[in-house]
Amino acid sequence: MQNLFDVKDKVIVITGGGGVLAGTLARYFVKQNAKVIALDLRQEGIDALKANCPDVDGFTANVLDQASLDEVSAKIAAKYGRVDVLLNGAGGNMPGATIAPDQTIFDLQLDAYDKVVALNLKGTVMPSITFAKIMVKQEKGGCIVNFSSMSATQALTRVIGYGNAKAAIDNFTRALATELGMKFDGKIRVNAIAPGFFIGNQNRALLLNPDGSYTQRGNQVISKTPMGRFGDASEICGCIHYLISDASSFVTGTIIPVDGGFSAFTGV
Repeated sequence: MQNLFDVKDKVIVITGGGGVLAGTLARYFVKQNAKVIALDLRQEGIDALKANCPDVDGFTANVLDQASLDEVSAKIAAKYGRVDVLLNGAGGNMPGATIAPDQTIFDLQLDAYDKVVALNLKGTVMPSITFAKIMVKQEKGGCIVNFSSMSATQALTRVIGYGNAKAAIDNFTRALATELGMKFDGKIRVNAIAPGFFIGNQNRALLLNPDGSYTQRGNQVISKTPMGRFGDASEICGCIHYLISDASSFVTGTIIPVDGGFSAFTGV
C-alpha cells in the first residue's frame, strides 16, 4: 500500500537555513530520510546547523542576488540531479521598518522598510522562480512552500513593513500556484504556511523577559491565542510534511495557519 506521506530521498532546498524554524525543518526532514540542502547568507549559519545535524548539506547564498541563486541552483542540480521541494524560509525584520509604541507612522524609515519588503517578498519570489525552472523540466515536477505570517491578514501593531511583505506573499503564493499549475500541466504545487507566534532569535526579547516571563507584547499575543501558549518550532513540521508529500497532491494555492487559533479568535 502506498505511503502518501513518504518523503524518503526527496531533494529539499530550504532558504534561511540558519534560522530557528528553517533549521528545525532541516533537521526534521533529515530524520525522514530526505536529502536536505540548507541555504543561508552566512557560512556560520550553515556551520551551526551542520554541527547539530551533519547530514544536512549546505551552501551560502543570497536570496536577493540572482547570480548567487543561479550559481547555487546549478551546483545543487549537478550534485543531486533534481530539486523536489523548495521551502522559502528566508526572511526577517529590522527596527527602522517597525513603529514602536512611542512612535507614529511618520517615524517609519523608508530605507529600512524597503529592505524588509525586499528580503521577505523578493527573497521568496527570486528563489521560487530560480528553482521552479529546474522543477518544470522534471517528470514529477515539484512543490514550493512559502512562509506567510499572522501579520499578512491582520493589522498587527509595530510590524508594518514585515506585515506588508507577508500580505504580498499570500498573493504571490496564489498567483504562482495559478501560473505554474495552468502552464505546466499541474506539475508544480505552491502553498504557504502562516505561522503564529514562535520564539525565535529576532523576537525573543520582544516576547519574553530575561527571566522567561512574558513581556507586555507577549501577554497580548497569548491573550489572543486560544491554546494559551507560544508554538514550538517543531510544530510546523507536520503541516509542511503534508504539503510536500503526495498526501496533498491536489492542494495548491493555499495558506494554512499554524497558530494555536490566533487567526480564528477576535480577542472577544
